[in-house]
Amino acid sequence: MTEHGTGTGASSRHHLGGTRSLGFAILSVSDTHTEDDDPSGHLARELISQGGHKVVHYHLVANSVADVRDALEPWLAEIPVEAAITVGGTGVSSRDLTVNALETMGGRRLDGFGEIYRSLSFHEVGALAIISRAGLYVLNGKPVFALPGSERAVRTAVEKLILPAAIHLVEELER
Repeated sequence: MTEHGTGTGASSRHHLGGTRSLGFAILSVSDTHTEDDDPSGHLARELISQGGHKVVHYHLVANSVADVRDALEPWLAEIPVEAAITVGGTGVSSRDLTVNALETMGGRRLDGFGEIYRSLSFHEVGALAIISRAGLYVLNGKPVFALPGSERAVRTAVEKLILPAAIHLVEELER
């Protein structure tokens, strides 16, 4: 393993924060699904739980800047919530407003997540990966991962990026 944590296996997991269990909030953003019929939101919850973390909150809201903000702001103020994931609303249509909402909430964007996600996505869906606005924001000192709404996108982002890096990211933000 290098000093930057690019190794694999148990030693890499230790470098990236060990086996700490984080509290996640998951917010799905959709005009076509409900909480009962939200395959991507349910998949995010399942993968986070299988990764050894807790889902503290889950909710689905409409594609609205106000709805996204109104759901996330109180969650990010709670101590048990250490990270959040939004699912949906990261495309380029006029109805895709999740990223717009996150950008109005202040904080900062960490570009590496979106860059790497789009690179991984390119290998799965080709050139259409360029229209994704998936990203990582630090809001109220906590990471908020903005994911596209497809199950494939959720699986790629959670398994390949979020689970391997979330503990270390949270610990760095707590310093």
